[in-house]
Amino acid sequence: MSDSETLTFTIDQANTNRRLDAFLADSISGWSRSRLQRLIDDEDVLVNGKPSKSAYKLREGDEVEVELTVAAGTNFIPEEIPLNIVYEDDALAVINKPAGLVVHPAAGIQSGTLANALAFHFQQLAMASTIRPGIVHRLDRDTSGLLLVAKTEAALENLSDQFRARTVFKSYVALCHGRMESDTGRIDQPIARDPTNRTKMAVVRGGRTALSIYKVRRRFDRFTLLDVDLKTGRTHQIRVHLAWLKHPVVGDEVYGSGRDNTVQDARIRARIRNLGRQFLHAEKLSFTHPTTSERMEFTAELPLELKDLLSELETY
Repeated sequence: MSDSETLTFTIDQANTNRRLDAFLADSISGWSRSRLQRLIDDEDVLVNGKPSKSAYKLREGDEVEVELTVAAGTNFIPEEIPLNIVYEDDALAVINKPAGLVVHPAAGIQSGTLANALAFHFQQLAMASTIRPGIVHRLDRDTSGLLLVAKTEAALENLSDQFRARTVFKSYVALCHGRMESDTGRIDQPIARDPTNRTKMAVVRGGRTALSIYKVRRRFDRFTLLDVDLKTGRTHQIRVHLAWLKHPVVGDEVYGSGRDNTVQDARIRARIRNLGRQFLHAEKLSFTHPTTSERMEFTAELPLELKDLLSELETY
């Protein structure tokens, strides 16, 4: 599943010839025009499957798809869920998210999320009345690692602008199937909803621009451990890109095409099955502090279950 929420509209006759940005402003409550404009600029708004411009005049029958992140002012039900807080000040927090934790409520999931946990944590602070969880970016449910949270609207706007300008550095560790031939590589392939399966993403001509840069950290007999730097932040980007290369992420049940079940060594195959997650971890995060302008850098080591699998591969 994705931790983002996707809205889909079919344009009727009453909205024909309206500008795209005006239609979105009237159709999506709780979002300012400037934030909706960012979605359009970041190619998170598609018209008939392709990125569009704010001034596009809608036609009857157009399909408009909008991928939303959570607005800073959203109210969540506080829930006492343990958090691994790597860093925190009055403007922001950096969280080391475990695999299995959904970032924010979406269709069918209204509790037990990181947003609910943050609401509880902020409620305990002296300035709780002015804080709402502003989730600046996303991690998939079964991806672990560093996540940035804004505590004020000003911080959220600033950090969102940094993501948009691609000055935020994000590096992931991924274990993929097969031996990568090149030590380094670029995957510059557009991503959009899979036209044959709307619950998945895929490399699609005319989709959103997506760029991933990888470097081999270590090779095993039938696996490769990668460092992957994201230059864009599309839904499931690393998983989709590596699957497109025919080197899917280990443990990825959605994009893995059954590769986990083809591992010859029964011990390793069982270990992968028991992971209950994909081998994808947001290891490094760097950004400019919105208040002090200081460059902040954080690292989160691999969770124990991922370290254990790598240890098993030593003898594979």
